[in-house]
Amino acid sequence: MKHRKIKLLYDGGCPLCMREIRFLRNKDKGNNILFVDISSNTYSPKNYNDISYRDAMTRIHAITDTGEILRDVQVFREAYQLVGLGWVYSPTYLPLIGGFVDSIYALWARWRLRLTFRPSLDQLCKCHLDKSL
Repeated sequence: MKHRKIKLLYDGGCPLCMREIRFLRNKDKGNNILFVDISSNTYSPKNYNDISYRDAMTRIHAITDTGEILRDVQVFREAYQLVGLGWVYSPTYLPLIGGFVDSIYALWARWRLRLTFRPSLDQLCKCHLDKSL
C-alpha cells in the first residue's frame, strides 16, 4: 500500500544509516518523508506513536500518514516507493527473496552497533536518557 507521507525514524549517530538517509533525502523531491533523528536531544516517543529510543535503536521504524507503524525492510520498501525507486525493493515482495532480505536485515540490525564501532545499546540508552534529563 502506498502512503502519501511517512515519518522515518533513524539513528543519526550511525554512519551507514546516515549514508542511506542522505541518499533518500536527495531523492525525496516531493517531501514525502519526514526524517526524524532519534539520537537528537529533542526526540520524544510521545510525538512518534510511543516508539521508545531503545525500540527505535533496535530496528528501523516509520509511521505512515494513517498512523500505521512500519518496521524493518517494510520501511525501506515504503521509503523507496515514495522517492520513485520502488522497483529497487519490489523483488522483496516475493516470498523467497523477501524472507532472505528480512533475515539479512535482522542480522544487520542485531550487529550494526558493533559493525560501526559504536557503544552497546545499553550504553547508548543510558547516554540518551542522561542527555534528556
